[in-house]
Amino acid sequence: MMWSFLGLSVIDLLWCFLASCFFVAFCAHKVSQGKYEKCRVHAIFQDLIRYGKTKQNIKRDEWMRLFDVPKRWFWHFYAISVGWNGLLLLLHLNFIYQHQPHPSWLTWILDVLTGVPGTDSRAPQLSTLLVQLLLCVHSLRRLLECLFISVFSDGAMHLVQYVFGLGYYVVLGLTVLCSDRMGQGTGALLSQLDWLHVAGFVLFIGASLLQHQSIVLLAGLRTGKSGTVETLAHKVPNGGCFELVSCPHYFAELLIYVSLSFVFRGVSLTWWLVVLYVLFNQALAGQLCHDLYISKYDSYPRHRRAFIPFVL
Repeated sequence: MMWSFLGLSVIDLLWCFLASCFFVAFCAHKVSQGKYEKCRVHAIFQDLIRYGKTKQNIKRDEWMRLFDVPKRWFWHFYAISVGWNGLLLLLHLNFIYQHQPHPSWLTWILDVLTGVPGTDSRAPQLSTLLVQLLLCVHSLRRLLECLFISVFSDGAMHLVQYVFGLGYYVVLGLTVLCSDRMGQGTGALLSQLDWLHVAGFVLFIGASLLQHQSIVLLAGLRTGKSGTVETLAHKVPNGGCFELVSCPHYFAELLIYVSLSFVFRGVSLTWWLVVLYVLFNQALAGQLCHDLYISKYDSYPRHRRAFIPFVL
């Protein structure tokens, strides 16, 4: 059975729902700052949206701490992403070059999520293959950074956030194939290459370098010149784009997803909904971090924005 609402597929509705949830959470946080601190519902809300350093100074009941898992487990998300999206990439390559149909279980999932029945006669899309490759590269880089560069403190995240993160990259990989299902390639793969693919690739590289630089600068706050960890304390980051925003690595994350939308030639509504979700998700995380810096450090530069230079 094919489900749709207002012309939107199941996968579109899912990303609309997630984007709406984080937009509402962002607005609720902005409105409730400094208020309702004794309200139990507000305490649960803050516990669900915060992680790491932004979670450490809020008042929480002891039962809430039962749902804490270490923030250093972030690497699990990227390990899942590398494995899962690597598998989807291999299956798609097999479909393109060996003309082998996707496994029945994957075909059924894509049928349900898109409402578009699959056909083996479709011409492959270069955009889909490039996005899959770049998503795997991004996930692998983030995995290596979590394992070998980032220095995690004893910060925690909520179990709900952890489970959500594990499922996120699974759904993201399926979303790429959903965008492929709802589009149509024309001609040979290389003949489809155009300037939007190139622009998206250049933006992806630039955003990835920005994110990597920001993560290295953050790790450097806790390590000495020899690279050994000297402290787990939180400090004010400086240098690079930290001079403009509190969380340039979040801004870079948004740019990475925008770059993938360019690689989709800007015509995938589904992927733009993913970008919208990432915008609100990173805006919330960036605002929480920004608020912490301002409240904790009297000398924190007031000209810095949360995560989008000169804007937010």
